[in-house]
Amino acid sequence: MKQSIFARVAQLAKANLNALLDSAEDPQKMLDQMVRDYSENIREAEAAVAQTIGNLRMAEDDHARAVNDANTWGRKAIAASHKADEFRAAGNSVDADKFDALAKVAIGRQLTAESTAKAQETALATQNEVVDKLKHGLDQMKGKLGELTAKRNQLVNRARVTAAQSQVHDALKALDAGDPTSAIGRYEENVRRQEVTVRGQQELAASSLDAKFASLEDLGEQTEVEARLAALKSMDRKAIDY
Repeated sequence: MKQSIFARVAQLAKANLNALLDSAEDPQKMLDQMVRDYSENIREAEAAVAQTIGNLRMAEDDHARAVNDANTWGRKAIAASHKADEFRAAGNSVDADKFDALAKVAIGRQLTAESTAKAQETALATQNEVVDKLKHGLDQMKGKLGELTAKRNQLVNRARVTAAQSQVHDALKALDAGDPTSAIGRYEENVRRQEVTVRGQQELAASSLDAKFASLEDLGEQTEVEARLAALKSMDRKAIDY
């Protein structure tokens, strides 16, 4: 279990984030999923590391106990040997032999404890190495998680800015399509056309009035001619009468 966790720690920590983002169809969704995966793996790795550290501390306690037992049995062997020497010096060989036997038993226990402690030292070195690697891998994962989170937040912010810019662009396009100033311009053009139409009508009316006055002038001239002709005829009749 610990080895599989450690393998995942190493694999995820070495992942090329930029390459993954470049190949992703939806980078934001991929980052969200990676953040979830990393967070879950970190929790599992922390549990595994904590368990491994606990086992290491237990092994260290066992080693300390074995060392302490070796020292204790060593002191007991020395005490029994001294006691045997005292009895032997006093001429009590029976008790001296008993304590020498006890000293041998203590030495045997001491050797067993020392052998156990020595064997434990090798296991402790291996466990310490594993814990160090797991801690390092866990630190890498946490750093990668921070990088992922920062990348995700940056991408989300960029997406929001892009969306806002797109909305502004769409609004400007809509404004261009329904620009009130263009409508005013068209209305102004219509007014101008109406104005020139009225001017044309006025000019046409004025031209018709001039024609009427001109016809009146022609009529007056013809009336004058008729009047003068009538006067001449009247004068001629008068001359004949005379």
